[in-house]
Amino acid sequence: MPLEPGRRDESVLTPPAPLTPLTPPRVAYFPDSFHEVNGVAHTSRHFEAFARRRGLPFLCVRAGDRAQAVTEDGSVWTLELPRGFLSFALEKDLRFDPAFLRHMPLIGEVLKRFQPDLIHITGPSEVGMLGAWLAHHLRLPLAASWHTNVHEYAARRSEWFLRLLPPRQSAATGQKIEDLSMAVAARFYSMAQVLFAPNPELCALLERTTGRPCRLMPRGVDAELFNPAKRRRKSEDGEAVLGFVGRLSVEKNVALLTAVQQELERMGVTNFRFLIVGHGNEEAWLRERLPRAEFTGVLKGEPLAEAYARMDIFVFPSHTDTFGNVVLEALASGVPAIVTPDGGPATIVRDGVTGRIVRDEEFAAAIAEVLADPARHTEMRLAARSYALTMSWDSVFEGIYAAYDSILPVREQS
Repeated sequence: MPLEPGRRDESVLTPPAPLTPLTPPRVAYFPDSFHEVNGVAHTSRHFEAFARRRGLPFLCVRAGDRAQAVTEDGSVWTLELPRGFLSFALEKDLRFDPAFLRHMPLIGEVLKRFQPDLIHITGPSEVGMLGAWLAHHLRLPLAASWHTNVHEYAARRSEWFLRLLPPRQSAATGQKIEDLSMAVAARFYSMAQVLFAPNPELCALLERTTGRPCRLMPRGVDAELFNPAKRRRKSEDGEAVLGFVGRLSVEKNVALLTAVQQELERMGVTNFRFLIVGHGNEEAWLRERLPRAEFTGVLKGEPLAEAYARMDIFVFPSHTDTFGNVVLEALASGVPAIVTPDGGPATIVRDGVTGRIVRDEEFAAAIAEVLADPARHTEMRLAARSYALTMSWDSVFEGIYAAYDSILPVREQS
């Protein structure tokens, strides 16, 4: 039976005791992904680690490959739930399970024991939709963070169809797909009382389309792990290494890497090679067209840090990234980045100081210009590292907890 407006489901949760100003909120976090290789998963792992370091009451409800299990490790609880045989692939390592609702009884039981003060979701996945519904059903405040430009992804993923249409109709249809996707996403995110986004442009867009307040949620970087000290080669030794790290998919605009290679060769620049870290649907296509490239597959931890340190310039042509964790990791490794003017990466890079912000057709020229000036390249490497040292994960999540106060009931001193 539906609850009367303003009432909470007492069969699942009991009313929370008054919290003192020194008592942190009990957060139930429902991330889209956790173990995968993407920005949401990367941020989620660091969020859980932050809660563990600070001894904060934190429950992470997530999908995983292991059998369903509840773990209580001090203040941090985890509930990992398997996806079933009906799940289908969205990416090479990311799936969606339309039957995930079957886990609802166990999630409800764990929430009843954990007694959260709020629920935080990261997007419209099966996990996020369950989290949003539970927040509504249990009359709990809901926070939601935007990590992926789903509207732009929808348009990019439709290009195979749009190419079949006349140019004018193709452009109009593509815009309609993007607008409709944004409208659906805004409707979903408007269920939350506070939103988080990784750059000011997205925050303004979300506030305009949802009518909800949006707070900045940038990303941090582990500057000890990603460190130029792990470089095992000198810039002047052999070929320059142009690096890319990320999903090899159409929305990352990876096809531009082939155009960059051709343009550099046309300009007479031949002393370079690509180092490409990641996997995705475009990998086979890239392998055929980038004879100068080394493909490592997915790397994590020390191998990934060492790969960054080998690079001379980081080449990231995406137009759809909301932030660009990989760009920040490159800068921490002392590697200047070349990025587009669109999306989050342009808010990280300082043009001419820590890298270049250029249009697609200017990537090759920007790379050639930096490589032709070793002194400037060295200055950029030092500036990139200096900037990254100011970006810590702790400061990011401290800001999130400060924003939680805006949606929680007034907490009185006991």
